[in-house]
Amino acid sequence: MNANPLLAPAAVLVLWSLIVLFWLVLTRFPAFAKAGIKVGNSPRGARYADVEKDMPAGVNWVSHNYTHLMEQPTLFYAVIAILVLAGDTHTINLMLAWGYTGLRIAHSLWQCLVNVVAVRVVLFTLSTLCLLALAIHAVMLTLH
Repeated sequence: MNANPLLAPAAVLVLWSLIVLFWLVLTRFPAFAKAGIKVGNSPRGARYADVEKDMPAGVNWVSHNYTHLMEQPTLFYAVIAILVLAGDTHTINLMLAWGYTGLRIAHSLWQCLVNVVAVRVVLFTLSTLCLLALAIHAVMLTLH
Protein backbone atom coordinates (compact mmCIF):
# COMPACT_ATOMS: atom_id res chain seq x y z
CA MET A 1 0.00 0.00 0.00
CA ASN A 2 1.32 3.43 -0.95
CA ALA A 3 0.59 6.17 1.56
CA ASN A 4 -0.81 9.44 0.30
CA PRO A 5 2.10 11.91 0.10
CA LEU A 6 0.00 14.49 1.99
CA LEU A 7 0.59 12.46 5.13
CA ALA A 8 4.34 13.20 5.10
CA PRO A 9 4.18 16.92 5.97
CA ALA A 10 1.69 16.15 8.75
CA ALA A 11 3.95 13.40 10.10
CA VAL A 12 6.96 15.74 9.99
CA LEU A 13 5.04 18.40 11.94
CA VAL A 14 4.06 15.83 14.57
CA LEU A 15 7.72 14.82 14.90
CA TRP A 16 8.76 18.49 15.10
CA SER A 17 6.19 19.07 17.86
CA LEU A 18 7.73 16.21 19.86
CA ILE A 19 11.21 17.65 19.32
CA VAL A 20 9.98 20.97 20.72
CA LEU A 21 8.44 19.09 23.67
CA PHE A 22 11.84 17.57 24.47
CA TRP A 23 13.45 21.00 23.98
CA LEU A 24 10.91 22.36 26.50
CA VAL A 25 11.79 19.67 29.06
CA LEU A 26 15.52 20.16 28.54
CA THR A 27 15.21 23.91 29.20
CA ARG A 28 12.41 24.00 31.76
CA PHE A 29 13.68 21.55 34.37
CA PRO A 30 17.19 23.01 34.64
CA ALA A 31 15.56 26.45 34.97
CA PHE A 32 13.36 25.08 37.75
CA ALA A 33 16.45 23.78 39.57
CA LYS A 34 18.27 27.09 39.14
CA ALA A 35 15.25 28.98 40.52
CA GLY A 36 15.00 26.57 43.47
CA ILE A 37 11.67 25.16 42.30
CA LYS A 38 11.17 21.52 43.27
CA VAL A 39 8.50 19.95 41.09
CA GLY A 40 7.88 17.21 43.65
CA ASN A 41 7.03 19.83 46.27
CA SER A 42 4.63 21.81 44.09
CA PRO A 43 1.20 22.49 45.56
CA ARG A 44 -1.70 20.48 44.25
CA GLY A 45 -3.00 21.93 41.00
CA ALA A 46 0.15 23.98 40.32
CA ARG A 47 0.69 25.05 36.71
CA TYR A 48 3.61 26.42 34.75
CA ALA A 49 1.83 29.79 34.64
CA ASP A 50 2.36 29.99 38.43
CA VAL A 51 6.16 30.12 37.99
CA GLU A 52 6.47 31.53 34.47
CA LYS A 53 7.44 34.96 35.83
CA ASP A 54 10.43 33.34 37.56
CA MET A 55 11.72 31.66 34.40
CA PRO A 56 14.19 33.11 31.87
CA ALA A 57 12.63 34.51 28.70
CA GLY A 58 14.19 31.81 26.50
CA VAL A 59 12.61 29.06 28.58
CA ASN A 60 9.23 30.75 28.25
CA TRP A 61 9.69 31.18 24.49
CA VAL A 62 10.08 27.42 24.03
CA SER A 63 7.10 26.77 26.30
CA HIS A 64 4.92 29.24 24.41
CA ASN A 65 5.94 27.75 21.09
CA TYR A 66 5.04 24.24 22.21
CA THR A 67 1.61 25.58 23.15
CA HIS A 68 1.32 27.18 19.70
CA LEU A 69 2.12 23.82 18.09
CA MET A 70 -0.84 22.33 19.95
CA GLU A 71 -3.23 25.02 18.68
CA GLN A 72 -3.54 25.91 14.98
CA PRO A 73 -1.74 22.80 13.66
CA THR A 74 -4.66 20.72 14.92
CA LEU A 75 -6.67 22.29 12.09
CA PHE A 76 -3.87 21.35 9.69
CA TYR A 77 -4.03 17.71 10.78
CA ALA A 78 -7.81 17.69 10.31
CA VAL A 79 -7.58 19.24 6.83
CA ILE A 80 -4.88 16.76 5.82
CA ALA A 81 -7.05 13.88 7.06
CA ILE A 82 -10.03 15.22 5.09
CA LEU A 83 -7.96 15.58 1.91
CA VAL A 84 -6.43 12.11 2.27
CA LEU A 85 -9.80 10.47 3.01
CA ALA A 86 -11.28 12.25 -0.01
CA GLY A 87 -8.48 10.82 -2.17
CA ASP A 88 -6.77 14.14 -2.95
CA THR A 89 -3.72 13.88 -5.20
CA HIS A 90 -3.33 17.51 -6.29
CA THR A 91 0.27 18.71 -6.37
CA ILE A 92 -0.77 22.19 -5.18
CA ASN A 93 -2.10 20.74 -1.93
CA LEU A 94 1.12 18.81 -1.37
CA MET A 95 3.09 22.03 -1.91
CA LEU A 96 0.78 23.95 0.44
CA ALA A 97 1.09 21.23 3.09
CA TRP A 98 4.89 21.29 2.90
CA GLY A 99 4.75 25.10 2.91
CA TYR A 100 2.65 25.04 6.08
CA THR A 101 4.98 22.56 7.77
CA GLY A 102 8.14 24.42 6.77
CA LEU A 103 6.74 27.77 7.87
CA ARG A 104 5.61 26.34 11.23
CA ILE A 105 9.09 24.89 11.82
CA ALA A 106 10.65 28.24 10.85
CA HIS A 107 8.17 29.97 13.21
CA SER A 108 9.21 27.61 16.03
CA LEU A 109 12.91 28.18 15.50
CA TRP A 110 12.42 31.93 15.28
CA GLN A 111 10.24 32.10 18.39
CA CYS A 112 12.47 29.81 20.46
CA LEU A 113 15.79 31.37 19.47
CA VAL A 114 15.22 35.02 18.48
CA ASN A 115 11.57 35.92 19.12
CA VAL A 116 11.25 39.19 17.25
CA VAL A 117 7.46 39.41 17.03
CA ALA A 118 7.31 41.22 13.66
CA VAL A 119 9.03 38.27 11.96
CA ARG A 120 6.89 35.75 13.85
CA VAL A 121 3.75 37.50 12.59
CA VAL A 122 4.92 37.18 8.98
CA LEU A 123 5.73 33.48 9.39
CA PHE A 124 2.42 32.85 11.15
CA THR A 125 0.45 34.75 8.49
CA LEU A 126 2.11 32.91 5.60
CA SER A 127 1.50 29.53 7.25
CA THR A 128 -2.13 30.50 7.94
CA LEU A 129 -2.61 31.38 4.27
CA CYS A 130 -1.33 27.91 3.33
CA LEU A 131 -3.78 26.38 5.80
CA LEU A 132 -6.64 28.52 4.48
CA ALA A 133 -5.97 27.38 0.90
CA LEU A 134 -5.84 23.75 2.05
CA ALA A 135 -9.14 24.16 3.90
CA ILE A 136 -10.81 25.75 0.88
CA HIS A 137 -9.55 22.90 -1.32
CA ALA A 138 -10.85 20.37 1.21
CA VAL A 139 -14.29 21.97 1.15
CA MET A 140 -14.31 22.09 -2.65
CA LEU A 141 -13.21 18.46 -2.91
CA THR A 142 -15.75 17.18 -0.42
CA LEU A 143 -18.69 19.14 -1.87
CA HIS A 144 -18.28 17.60 -5.34
